[in-house]
Amino acid sequence: MILVSFLSSVSKPLTMAFNNSSWRLLHPSFFLMGIPGLEESQHWIALPLCILYLLAVMGNVSIIFIIWTDSSLHQPMYLFLAMLSGIDLVLASSTAPKTLAVLLVHAHEIGYTVCLIQMFFIHAFSSMESGVLVAMALDRYVAICHPLHHSTILHPGIIGRIGMAVLVRGLVLLLPFPILLQRLIFCRATIIGHAYCEHMAVVKLACSETTVNRAYGLAVALLVVGIDVVAIGISYGLILQTVLKVPGGEARLKAFSTCGSHICVILIFYIPGMFSFLTHRFGHHVPHHVHILLATLYLLVPPALNPLVYGVKTRQIRHRVMRVFSLKGQI
Repeated sequence: MILVSFLSSVSKPLTMAFNNSSWRLLHPSFFLMGIPGLEESQHWIALPLCILYLLAVMGNVSIIFIIWTDSSLHQPMYLFLAMLSGIDLVLASSTAPKTLAVLLVHAHEIGYTVCLIQMFFIHAFSSMESGVLVAMALDRYVAICHPLHHSTILHPGIIGRIGMAVLVRGLVLLLPFPILLQRLIFCRATIIGHAYCEHMAVVKLACSETTVNRAYGLAVALLVVGIDVVAIGISYGLILQTVLKVPGGEARLKAFSTCGSHICVILIFYIPGMFSFLTHRFGHHVPHHVHILLATLYLLVPPALNPLVYGVKTRQIRHRVMRVFSLKGQI
C-alpha cells in the first residue's frame, strides 16, 4: 500500500508536467494535410506545381550562369537580377519538394525542427526578394534620372553592401519567428491545414497565448511590405517625373521600356502575396482550399516567371540565350 501510494503521488506531478509541457515532448512532428477539400485531385494539382518548380530551377540557374560567365553583364541591373534568381531558387526549393511529396506520395509528416526551418526560409527569403525589388527600383531610378553618374553611384562596392543589407534584414527580422514559436505549447491536434509550414498556420495550432506571435508576424509583414512598396513607389514617381520632361514620344517610350521587366516582376510578386496574406488573416469567407492554392502558387509562380520575363524583355539576356542554343545546334 505504501509503494502504491508513493507511485501514485509521483505519477500525478509527472502527468501534470507532461500535460503542461511543450507538445514537442510527446509528438515530434506535424502533419501537413496538403490541400484540404481537394484530396482526390491532389495528384493532378501536383503536376502544374512540378512544372512550375522545374521552370524555376532551370530558368534561375540559367540566369545566374549567363550573368556569371558574361563579363559584359556585370552591371548593377544584372547583378541585382542574379541576386533575385538566387533568392528565387532558395524560395522555390524550400517549398516545392515537400509540397510535392505531400501531394504525390502522401508524405504528410514533417518534423518539428524541419518545419521551423522551412518556415524561416520561406518568410526570410520572401523578405529578401522584396528587398531586392527595391534595390532594382533604385537602379532604374539612377539609370534614368542620373544616367551620367550611374556607374559611379552604383559601383560594385555599393551593390555588395545593398545585397548584404537585404540579407541581414531578412535574417534579423524573421529569426524571431522560430524563436517565439519555441515558447508555445501545442496540446491540441497537430494537423496543419496547409501544404507547407506557414507561420500563422503553425501559430493557430497552439493552445497557449499567441498574441506576441500574431502581433510580431503582422508587424513584420506591414513593416517589410509597407517600407518596400513606398520606396518602390517613390522611385517610380521620380522616374515618371523625369521621363515626362523628356521631349519626344519615342524617347519616353524607350525610357519606360527599360522599366517594363521590373514592373512585371513587382506585380507578379506583390499582388498574389498581398491577396494571400489578407485572405489568411481576414478572409474568413474565402474557401480554405482556395487560400492554400494561392499561398502555394505565390511561392512558385514568381520564381518560375521572373526568368521568363527578363529573358523575353531584356535584349542582352535574350541574345545570350539564343547564342548558347545556336552553339549547341552547331555541335
